[in-house]
Amino acid sequence: MSGAGKKVMDVANLTFKVGKKIDWDGMAKLMVSEEARKEFANLRRAFDEVNQTLETKFSQEPEPIDWEYYRKGIGSRLVDMYKEAYDNVKIPKYVDTVTPEYKPKFDALLVELKEAEEKSLKESERLEKEIAEVQEMKKKIATMTADEYFEKHPELRKKFDDEIRNDYWGY
Repeated sequence: MSGAGKKVMDVANLTFKVGKKIDWDGMAKLMVSEEARKEFANLRRAFDEVNQTLETKFSQEPEPIDWEYYRKGIGSRLVDMYKEAYDNVKIPKYVDTVTPEYKPKFDALLVELKEAEEKSLKESERLEKEIAEVQEMKKKIATMTADEYFEKHPELRKKFDDEIRNDYWGY
């Protein structure tokens, strides 16, 4: 098999293996909005189409040319000329010059992503606590006294005490 054909098969095999490792269902559960779900479904469909194409079209070895068949029908001189030309065709090996250029950028983005994820998780945790406090307050608000409220919010007690002391009643 030629270098380029082998490269295509390697890519097809790698894509097939990667496709098996992707947790599509797990990622789909993370989608919040309907628009995100639609875009994710489009991405998955496109990935599957490319993967299917690579599996079928490029992973198969081409059938060898039956030179003897053509020699009988056309003549050996012309067929030998084509066979020689075919054998002399050299497909250049693909040299990846793009990956080394973008790998550091991609790695930097991964670091930035991890930092953003950590920040997001901390913010989510803070918001979960705040939601729990608000829900607790919502349950107690009907029976809560001013003193109980001011225990949780001492800055408001000081503000109200200052307003009363200064004879400011809001009008």
